[in-house]
This record gives sequence, structure tokens and C-alpha cells, in this order.
Amino acid sequence: MDDDIIRADRRWLLLIHQLPSKPAYFRVKIWRRLQGIGAVAVKSTVYALPANSETQEDFEWLLKEIVEGGGEAMVCEARLIDGLSDAQARALFDAARDQDYEAIAKETRALTDRFDAIATSEEKAEARSLTSRLRKRLADIAAIDFFGATGRLSAESLVTGIERKLAEDTEMAKQSPEAMAHTPTALKGRVWVTREGVHVDRIACSWLIRRFIDQDAVIRFVPGKGYEPKAGDLRFDMFEGEITHEGDRCSFEVLLTRAGIADPALQAISEIVHDIDLKDGKFGREETTGIASLITGVCAANPQDEQRIAQGSSVFDNLYQYFRSKRA
Repeated sequence: MDDDIIRADRRWLLLIHQLPSKPAYFRVKIWRRLQGIGAVAVKSTVYALPANSETQEDFEWLLKEIVEGGGEAMVCEARLIDGLSDAQARALFDAARDQDYEAIAKETRALTDRFDAIATSEEKAEARSLTSRLRKRLADIAAIDFFGATGRLSAESLVTGIERKLAEDTEMAKQSPEAMAHTPTALKGRVWVTREGVHVDRIACSWLIRRFIDQDAVIRFVPGKGYEPKAGDLRFDMFEGEITHEGDRCSFEVLLTRAGIADPALQAISEIVHDIDLKDGKFGREETTGIASLITGVCAANPQDEQRIAQGSSVFDNLYQYFRSKRA
């Protein structure tokens, strides 16, 4: 490949700017505009966006606004060479969006917890209004989620769950026929697809698939955003995937249910995976902190997804034997 041709996911736009010290509101205004278009700071006065026509237009409008406000700015297209890798840059965007998604998830959990106490029509109307605002915020965040941050799955599932609770048509709360079709037999011989950059939930799911569902399963890793599913794909832990977060359950919990496996040791593991992945402390098992550290170490030491799954599977193999022997 010609060195002058840079892969699309390695091209960045940088806004380099200097704002006047006064008025203070102008600095706040520009900061909010940067947050609104999804830019992240790579230096104190340098903000980045992945390069495409839409993000370039966003930066150009912002540049015009900065100059008209008495500041200085320039927009350039760059390739990261040293000091900050492309993976680290993408991680900055994912971290920013995960923080946004977690704020929505927290509000949705609070609404879900008090839902049973909602009695009057006025309270239900208020709950519907709040849910609509949460859905709108979720859509706004997804629009600037350039690389498919993990937090979207949880936030999306929680908002969908409260929408179902509020729905007048109770049929909306029932499991879809497509989900019902994933019997243990139907899970064999499939091509499993998940997001690249696997962490605890996807590692655990991959281990469960190859250890208990289909030892010859093919698992493919694709970008978190923009992937078009192919016939026969069975997507897991992906937005709009066939097996993914449902309500406050992580993908491992959902997969365990779909596979029809009733094993106390696997149930214990699912509780640990849940608390690491969703960070809500729902089960509070004493082993969670240690396993979280192990998985973090596995991911830090192994950049390739298959390596992470191989190393992570050893962790879950040992954990499974531990719970089996503990129960015995």
C-alpha cells in the first residue's frame, strides 16, 4: 500500500485554537460546542475528531465562530506518528462516550427502581416525559459515538426496558420471536460476530460459546460501528445484535439463558461478569475485584482479540473449577 494513502481510521482532524481571556461566557460556549460535536482534547488547546466530511464541516463552523469571537484557530488533517497512538486516540473518544452513556444508565436505573411506586396519571406522564428525554439524549450521544463505545449497550437496554414498562401494549414487553428462536440447537454451527477490542463480557461469552455451546465455533471481530451483518451471522455483545444486553443483564447472562444451561457455577460467573461489565454492584461477589484485575491485565498484555480470549479463557476455566469444587 502506498505510504501516502492513510487508512480512514487513522486520519484525524485537529482544531488548534486560542481564545480571548474575556468574556468568560465565550470560552464556556466554545467548550460546550466542542462537547456537542464529540471532540476530545489531546492537548489543552488542541481538539481532535476522526476525519470525514461531517466532522470537517463541524470544525470549520466552529473555527469561524472562534475567529468572529476574537480568537485564533486553524484546522488541519493529521496522522499520529509518535506520542499518541491511533488506538489511544480512539480510547479517548470511547471513554468520553462511556461517561455520557453511564450518566443516562444511572438516571434510567433510578427511574426503573421507583417505577412500581408510580401510581397516578400525572406521575406516569412525568415518567414518559423523562424517558423521552433520555431516549433523545441517547440518540444524540450515539451520533457522536464514532467508534462504538461499550457503554451504549447497557444504556440502550435500560432505556428500552423502561419504555417497555411504560408501554400500554403489554405485548411489547414479551420476548421477540427472533430471540425465542435461539434454542441451544440453533446456536451450534453458527458464525459468531462481536466487536473488536474485547473485554470481560465478550471474553466470557467467547469462552462460554467454545466451552459449552460449540467447541468448533468461529468467532469474528468487527468494528463496533458500521458493520453490516451477513447471512448466518450471530452477533453478540453488539448494538442491535441477536444476543446482547437486555434490561440490566449483560450479554453473558443473556447468552447463558438462551443456551438453556442451568449450572450454578456458570451462574456465579455470570454475576461476576455482570458487576465488572455494568459496574452497578448488583451481586457484590467477593471474587469480582480480583477477576476484574486479572481481565484488565490480560487485555493490557494482549492487543489481539484471539490472544485476549485465549488468556481470558484460562481465567474462566479456573474460576469455573473453583465454583464447582466450592459447591461440592
